[in-house]
Amino acid sequence: MKEDEIKNGSCKNIDGVDKVYYDGYWIKFYHPPEDNLTDKKRLIQSLTRRLFNHMEHGINIPGRLLDQIRDEYDNENDPAKKRVKGAMLAGALFNRAADIFNQLVELEACGVKILPGNDLMHACGECLQEALKYGKLVKHRNGDEGIDELWGEPFKAFILSIEDFYRSRYIKISLTMKNIDQVAQYMVNCMKSDPRNQGLEGLILNYAAKARSKCETLRTDAAIFDVWTDFVVAGEKVQEFKTHAPDLVDETAILDDMDRRHLLDQGVRLIADITRARTSMPKSTDKYLQMCKRYQSRHC
Repeated sequence: MKEDEIKNGSCKNIDGVDKVYYDGYWIKFYHPPEDNLTDKKRLIQSLTRRLFNHMEHGINIPGRLLDQIRDEYDNENDPAKKRVKGAMLAGALFNRAADIFNQLVELEACGVKILPGNDLMHACGECLQEALKYGKLVKHRNGDEGIDELWGEPFKAFILSIEDFYRSRYIKISLTMKNIDQVAQYMVNCMKSDPRNQGLEGLILNYAAKARSKCETLRTDAAIFDVWTDFVVAGEKVQEFKTHAPDLVDETAILDDMDRRHLLDQGVRLIADITRARTSMPKSTDKYLQMCKRYQSRHC
């Protein structure tokens, strides 16, 4: 069957691994856990940890400090400081939602039936939705963008069934894989016309393939040990690549080599950021594209 004839959501076993197809990519398929409050709690906790792991430092504010940081935000007049305090407010709102959800799970474990219209469920949803609003003020740790998609994940896990959430995850991963391939192609296009870079294209494309594999693999999967190792080593090989050229003997040649190494290093770092966050990063990608264009204008 031709790729354009394959429907999104189609499943297939490829080399002994169950895969699901979305927008040009076959992605490793995982069966979702049961849809109950306990499993939703685990899922939201995992997504929240992942969120704070990729965001700027200092915003993981405990939920018990929500009122204080809200007052700080409301009373701040300096725009730069207000953005940071807004980011801290988003973190406190997420943690307040997690606090509420933990109590709901404990009540359910005691035999208390928690209905969807429960006041605490409503309060939890409001906190997550407000956190999503202020999450637009938060930057990724690379400083270029906020990655709104990450802030939306815990909220989606709260309002959707776990099965529907997993389905949305595959759509997001396919977009991430496309972004990985886009950055890798920028790197290849910059380097392929220079005969001194013979062999580099294969290393870059291999790194992109390992990045896609890491992107689709859950941390709880036993395969993660080899997948992560292969991903890191593939990136190091790109960064450590040596040109097929005589020893650098003049200042121009040395600067050219430093320029090339910087471009490769930034490309590897960007793909790593996209892969670990498991979401596309359009602002960072466009910034890297402009860097590639400047490199080509100087060296082509």
